[in-house]
Amino acid sequence: MTMVEYPAISAAADRLANASVSRIPCAPVRDLIGRDDIAAAYRVQSRNLSASLASGRTVIGRKVGLTSPAVQRQLGVDQPDFGFLLDDMDCTNDARVDPARLLQPRIEAEIAFVLSTDVSEPLTAAQAPDVVDRILAAFEIVDSRIAHWDISLADTVADNASSGLFVLGDSLPRAVAPELASVTMTMSADGIEVSSGRGVDCLGSPWEALVWLANTSIAYGSPLREGEIVLSGALGPMVPVVAGTTYTASISGIGAVETSFAP
Repeated sequence: MTMVEYPAISAAADRLANASVSRIPCAPVRDLIGRDDIAAAYRVQSRNLSASLASGRTVIGRKVGLTSPAVQRQLGVDQPDFGFLLDDMDCTNDARVDPARLLQPRIEAEIAFVLSTDVSEPLTAAQAPDVVDRILAAFEIVDSRIAHWDISLADTVADNASSGLFVLGDSLPRAVAPELASVTMTMSADGIEVSSGRGVDCLGSPWEALVWLANTSIAYGSPLREGEIVLSGALGPMVPVVAGTTYTASISGIGAVETSFAP
């Protein structure tokens, strides 16, 4: 159980919220909640999520972060985390994404799921396909309210797992999906390859990422719900977003996803 008192939780949440509103990245929050108190970090995340919901935003899904060894090395962490997807994060139908909505954006290619049922009981890898309706190619445009991405695990958890925006691409029914551990991904920026990876790089398989998220969400009292979108985690290294650039990713057996950023 966390030993961090409410004033520290409140101060950390306010620091991150103020950075989001001011568009000025802030100092890490680990000085307030500690580097290793992940329960406290999720309390910070929950406090700012409640404020978002009170302002009229709605939860439409979840994201798993830090699933790829390459991304873990990039950020100096060693385990996954999760955050919430809100309705205004979905840029699937936007002709161009406005970089001004973000502070320090990076982009990564992922496999996304749309859930076919609530997940209120512990899930196994063998059962995971049974809770999924569709599988999609996706981009997550991650962001950090913390200056210079100077984050520990507690910092990114508190910051809603460094969530930003997302884009959904081609999809197919779960029943005809390929073996997800064996898929390959290539991502290009204006036609130049900038990242690549495999399904196995996402916690061994995107199915395993879904299992981790489902069971962790139950443990934190917020089980996954029918119709929610799940971003299962990066298949390869994330790259900084360059304004005016078009990014395309292809995932074998699933399809492609594309998004462009305004100058």
